Amino acid sequence: MDFNDSKEQAEFRAEVRAWLELNANRRADEVQIMRGQEGGYERAKAWYKKVADAGYACLAWPKEYGGAGLSQIHQVIWSQEVADFDTADGYFVIGIGNCGPAVQAFAPEEVKRDLLPKMASAEHVWCQLFSEPAAGSDVAGLRTRAEFDGDKWLLNGQKIWTSGAQHSDYGVVLTRTDPGVSKYRGLTLFMIDLKQPGVEVKPIKQMDGGRHFNEVFFNDAVVPDAYRLGEVGGGWGGALHVLMNERMAISGVQPNGFAQFLHFCQHTEVDGERVIDDPVVADRLASWYARDAGLRNANWRMLTAIAGGGVPGAEASLGKLVGAVMNQEIANFSVDYYNEAGAIMDDTVNVLEGHFQRSVLFSPGIRLAGGTDEIMRNIIAEQVLGLPQEPRVDKGIPFNEIPTGS
Repeated sequence: MDFNDSKEQAEFRAEVRAWLELNANRRADEVQIMRGQEGGYERAKAWYKKVADAGYACLAWPKEYGGAGLSQIHQVIWSQEVADFDTADGYFVIGIGNCGPAVQAFAPEEVKRDLLPKMASAEHVWCQLFSEPAAGSDVAGLRTRAEFDGDKWLLNGQKIWTSGAQHSDYGVVLTRTDPGVSKYRGLTLFMIDLKQPGVEVKPIKQMDGGRHFNEVFFNDAVVPDAYRLGEVGGGWGGALHVLMNERMAISGVQPNGFAQFLHFCQHTEVDGERVIDDPVVADRLASWYARDAGLRNANWRMLTAIAGGGVPGAEASLGKLVGAVMNQEIANFSVDYYNEAGAIMDDTVNVLEGHFQRSVLFSPGIRLAGGTDEIMRNIIAEQVLGLPQEPRVDKGIPFNEIPTGS
């Protein structure tokens, strides 16, 4: 691993840091506090337009698509530096990080030149429409169908847990176009205009009070064939391309809760004693520090490979698996530490403005979003460790012949 910037990277980092100092506010706290995204999209779009005008949006994208024509490591440097400032980059990580690379890889050139610059400047917000009520971890089991009709496709079905759909203009949607073949071979990937007739978005109220996730219903929603991403029946490959880039998009920002817990231990007293002096807390702190250090080093190893021209690999699943579990453990422990008082949902009296209380309610979702713990273990076992695949009873069976239990 290489922990040091090259001369050119160091110069770019200094340039980015200087621009952020002039154009953004440093975080009031040493750590990032979990806050909801409700009501912040207009502020976020204004911020990202400013970033785009300065030439820092989509740093690794070609210039003709609204990017800066630099490398993935430049994007990583930006992400590392902007983390110290109170900005709204996270609002667009799904569109720019997940959907953008798929559009670049598979869309016709005229479509790319039309849509990508508007995505890069956050004029258009995008979301990712994969999961369904009966196809979460096994996304290849989805049932939303697309049927060819003349020069267009008609979409019918339902997606769920779609982050940010209520604020999105476009989405990348995975559909079934041929139920008579294997479930992986009968999928096709599309772009879709979410503001058109035939698309209904319904936000889902979460137990933390937010409405980040959504149900999306398609009723004869029209998609031009020019909005098809890749070949008919090649959607699974396109989906893997999206998910591969998702690993890069969330690299290093997967919440694991350690920074907030360390801040809590160092700056909080209970009954006149510092929390960090409690031997039970110190034991947990040491254990979580070791995991946090391991995750940071694994992330650096991946970034070193990317800087050398590689692509984000399956190793990134480690950060999701370990970090999401750790985040939930830390939130639960921190709230329990206050006994009954830990249940008070009042940001004005809780440590870190109620960060741990909100995290208790939201952290189970982090363990599901982007792949469950079980899926992450399978990816690591099969693609990193080279272990045999899990037995699959549906292997080679046409999708419409798979028993459903109904």
